Amino acid sequence: MAKTKELSKDTRKSIVDLHQTGKSESTIGKQLGVKKSTVGAIIRKWKTYKTTDNLPRSGAPRKISSRGVKMIMRTVSKDPRTTRGDLVNDLQRAGTKVTKVTISNTLQRQGIKSCSARRVPLLKPVHVQARLKFAREHMDDTAEDWENVMWSDETKVELFGINSTRRVWRTKNTELHPKNTIPTVKHGGGNIMLWGCFSAKGTGRLIRVKDRMNGAMYREILSQNLLPSVRTLKMKRGWVFQHDNDPKYTARATKEWLRKKHLKVLEWPSQSPDLNPIENLWRELKVRVARRQPQHITALEKICMEEWAKIPATVCANLVKTYSKRL
Repeated sequence: MAKTKELSKDTRKSIVDLHQTGKSESTIGKQLGVKKSTVGAIIRKWKTYKTTDNLPRSGAPRKISSRGVKMIMRTVSKDPRTTRGDLVNDLQRAGTKVTKVTISNTLQRQGIKSCSARRVPLLKPVHVQARLKFAREHMDDTAEDWENVMWSDETKVELFGINSTRRVWRTKNTELHPKNTIPTVKHGGGNIMLWGCFSAKGTGRLIRVKDRMNGAMYREILSQNLLPSVRTLKMKRGWVFQHDNDPKYTARATKEWLRKKHLKVLEWPSQSPDLNPIENLWRELKVRVARRQPQHITALEKICMEEWAKIPATVCANLVKTYSKRL
């Protein structure tokens, strides 16, 4: 049976007021469009408790004692990757039999919910310091400064969908706590490697990297794809190029090539893909590609190119617009 809608306070007050004028329950019900039995219940509550407000309801007793709740909280605080099944077994060994739903409800009452663990770079102390230094040095840069940056990177696109996620128990605004993340390293068939670039004005060129990339190949990619992208997107004079610290990017020959082309390069902290907004575009691309379900590598490459070109310039602009928040 469906639940009936609770009467408003004004309606309940009107029932009492009409009752005090001497009107019958049937008359009140017809006047207010309320069932006679409901009118009678409201009047009886008013006579007994002198109020029509909802009274405290005892409800069923909690299945998990306060001691059990503390045990659960200690467990998920120590290891956020603990599963509901693990917690059910822990409580059962302590003499309390509950379901996984009860575990979820209990944790949610404590302000904790199940979330997908963020994948973040595996950081050493030297990486942490470099990242903080970069963020602090650029916190005061304007939105216009970031609009003049051409962002770039490589990514691997799987033939059959996006990598799976892992769930953790955490409180609000703790998604980047080390215990709530999954450390990753670069570049771990059915996949292709891509290189692409973008700016606040839209996506630049995207190409497939068919062979193992070396310094010479990378410089050729920049020559044939980065510079044309800069012209197509009409980057302002003095634009800045961003790439990470991959050895082929920082090789002496590559640095010399960039110098001869008079390109200004953004100094970049190692192990910081999350500081590069192109990671969000890669995610967008992979979601779009997965929806089209390519069945072979040739189709995967074709669909990647098509979907990359379809990403709206507004998406790129918004990623760059919020860069100070990312820092």
